[in-house]
Amino acid sequence: MITRTRLAAGACALLAALTAGIAVPAGAAAGEPTGRDAPKVDLVLDVSGSMRARDIDGQSRMAAAKQAFNEVLDATPEEVELGIRTLGANYPGDDRRTGCKDTAQLYPVGPLDRTEAKTAVATLTPTGWTPIGPALLKAADDLDGGAGSKRIVLISDGEDTCAPLDPCEVAREIAAKGIGLTIDTLGLVPTAKLSRQLSCIAEATGGTYTSVEHQDELTDRVNELVDRAADPVVTPVPAEGADRCAGAPALKSGLYTDRVGFGQQRWYRVDVPPGKELRASVSVAADRAVNPGYGVLLRAVTVKGREIVRGEAAGTGRTDVISTGLRHPKADSDEEDAPAEAVCLAVAHSFSAASGVRTTPGLPLELTVDVVDGPDEAADVAAFGLGRGWWLLGVLILTGFLAGLVWGWLSRWRVAVWRTN
Repeated sequence: MITRTRLAAGACALLAALTAGIAVPAGAAAGEPTGRDAPKVDLVLDVSGSMRARDIDGQSRMAAAKQAFNEVLDATPEEVELGIRTLGANYPGDDRRTGCKDTAQLYPVGPLDRTEAKTAVATLTPTGWTPIGPALLKAADDLDGGAGSKRIVLISDGEDTCAPLDPCEVAREIAAKGIGLTIDTLGLVPTAKLSRQLSCIAEATGGTYTSVEHQDELTDRVNELVDRAADPVVTPVPAEGADRCAGAPALKSGLYTDRVGFGQQRWYRVDVPPGKELRASVSVAADRAVNPGYGVLLRAVTVKGREIVRGEAAGTGRTDVISTGLRHPKADSDEEDAPAEAVCLAVAHSFSAASGVRTTPGLPLELTVDVVDGPDEAADVAAFGLGRGWWLLGVLILTGFLAGLVWGWLSRWRVAVWRTN
């Protein structure tokens, strides 16, 4: 009986030890700080007199913006520090000098009190001028400090009225500081001139421009941009593609932005070392009215023009973004010092502009490039998506195997003892 008890205790101790060893991997304890600074977002809202216009789903532009902001505030991730800045909200007069200073912090960038922020938004009334440049400079100051991602989301229904402080030049000045700040812009029922100005502001910092004509479009897009700030993503880097493979800019792993015209191809080059594989994806956004029926094509081509692999997507109706991707595996070379293979990526789309819609500049694109270890150099289990968790699977299998052996031996011993008695 003593022997039986010791065996059972030993089996339990073995299982407990194995379980304790795999329950909490090193460095993964719940509640440990990540050491990552909180992402910051400053929503900059145009509250100029033109926001009284009633052309967004039967309501005023201001009412649509308020409703969108309330929904965005409800959906803002807890880890995001969010603030709200206004332009043109306080000075109703005609003095240009005073009107061009009319920008104020409605809600400071920091941990979000949703009730307080909504109360502040509810007080807004369309009032004055449109000092976009000064507001961007102040918003950059709002986001000062910390190493987390920083994003300004500018919503306006009219072009800047405070030149010569050109908002495009202001955006370029902000980008030149190298503080990793992205400016995304949204135009409410925009004119061609406003679209050009907001596109220029966004392009200067690797941001995006979106045309908005409905309240739900505004809500969805601002929510998307706030969520993007919460993700640990790389700020897109502007890249100017070439018209052909020869002379295409060399890209490394990263996220890039560019524009691709109607009926145009944009070319980029990626050097793929032996034993590595290339993974690339592209998204093209329709930032203006386009005709039904569209597609986007991403091709990997050798420098001699032979197509290696392609990714394509197509659809009908109206869309805002269409994406596709490709994967180009490369076999190992027998030579240790073999040169990298030059692969050219070509991006094209089949969008066509609606009647009377400008065709320049081209449509904005985002290109993601990854050069990673090929399957032969990675762990076999990782190829199935387990990554570094292969050891956990192995320990669980071993635990089950040993437990089965011990339990089977104990069962046989009990039967033998029962027969003896």
